[in-house]
Amino acid sequence: MNREIPTARKKLGLWMCTALVMGNMIGSGIYLLPAALGPYGGISIVGWLVSAAGSVVLAIIFARLSSIVLQSGGPYVFTYVGYGDFAGFLIAWGYWICIWTTNAAITVALVSYLSLFVPVLARNNALAAGAGLGFIWLLTWVNILGVHTAGRVQLVTTILKVLPLAAIIVFGLFHIDLDHFTPFNASDRTPLSAITATVALTLWAFTGLESGSVPSDDVENPGVTKARATIIGTLATAVVYILGTVVVMGVIPSSELATSNAPFADAANRLWGNWAGYAIGIGACISCFGALNGWLLLQGQIPLAAARDRLFPSEFGKLSKYGTPARGMVISSLLVSALLLTNYTKTLVEQFTFIILLATLNTLVPYVFCSIAEIAIYLREPAKAKRPTSGIVALGAAGFLYSMWAIGGAGQEVIYWGFLLLMAGVPVYVWLQWTRSRPSN
Repeated sequence: MNREIPTARKKLGLWMCTALVMGNMIGSGIYLLPAALGPYGGISIVGWLVSAAGSVVLAIIFARLSSIVLQSGGPYVFTYVGYGDFAGFLIAWGYWICIWTTNAAITVALVSYLSLFVPVLARNNALAAGAGLGFIWLLTWVNILGVHTAGRVQLVTTILKVLPLAAIIVFGLFHIDLDHFTPFNASDRTPLSAITATVALTLWAFTGLESGSVPSDDVENPGVTKARATIIGTLATAVVYILGTVVVMGVIPSSELATSNAPFADAANRLWGNWAGYAIGIGACISCFGALNGWLLLQGQIPLAAARDRLFPSEFGKLSKYGTPARGMVISSLLVSALLLTNYTKTLVEQFTFIILLATLNTLVPYVFCSIAEIAIYLREPAKAKRPTSGIVALGAAGFLYSMWAIGGAGQEVIYWGFLLLMAGVPVYVWLQWTRSRPSN
């Protein structure tokens, strides 16, 4: 398939690429997760620390892979180069599922915070679903216009989303009530089980750390830029997440936190009054809007990379006059819309919790493959990677074990549905192989 793309397009520099990483991570997770973590109490902070440490390990792994494999595709192309066609297809398939399920979760969070200003959205599920669909298709259109256009939106929204978070962290640290962290383990689980469960939830907020490794064709000096953006973005995001959750839990009692639709806004209300809650609500809406924009960009790029290698239907590899995979974006957005509509009868928090766990599982499977992909790449193509040292092996082992542990913490129901979705791709792979084997007319 023709890999040529327009050369006149503007490309993403370090800051836009870092904004893509941070913007895709700092989205709905930081704003709604304190409520999902409320029933666990202070022990959830340990979950944050573990997931942050594991995410930094994965960020280093993706940074190294980005400097070795320069093609677009991120987790897909790393797996494809390291393991071959079938593994590459499964990861493209699973990660693509992750992206559009993530977009559904972000849309739910965006509508949830928008309900602060339009209360009927919290009471009328049909209107909430309609608002969500509007955001999905507006940003699909923005991304069809071009990667640089989406990159500018991402940079601006990332700056706007970090400012209110920084304000509430700085001022909120002086108003923490330590009694809110007792009992330390507020759940009925053992400490290890509670930590494992919170890691599974908090890791979803770090999904997107690999975002900078996906669009190579549209990044300046991709081997260096993608690696730096991945590490810088992950470290900065970890600091914001951990301090932000500490502040919210320290300001709001756990009993109230567990039922909050907008925990950061509620914390701001307690610190400064109603006006601050609305200000944080605006910041949350911008944050989710920016994250949705970034993930919609990726939902076109992953199938595009796989289609170029004839491992996805050719429709996903066709470019519009703007040089973007418009058809792939539209198909993916239709699936996002369908997932949103099939869950609109649930409450916003119920939708959010189930969808993020499902999305997390489909992210962790690519992480498992990519954690030791550098070793696999060396074994298949020694010219592409240096001979693995003990440090590289240890790094890969840490990433592999962490990803496997986090999968176990996702819960049986999520693993069940996630596995079925992944295996549903096998007939698609066979069909693609069959179409490739047919003689051309």
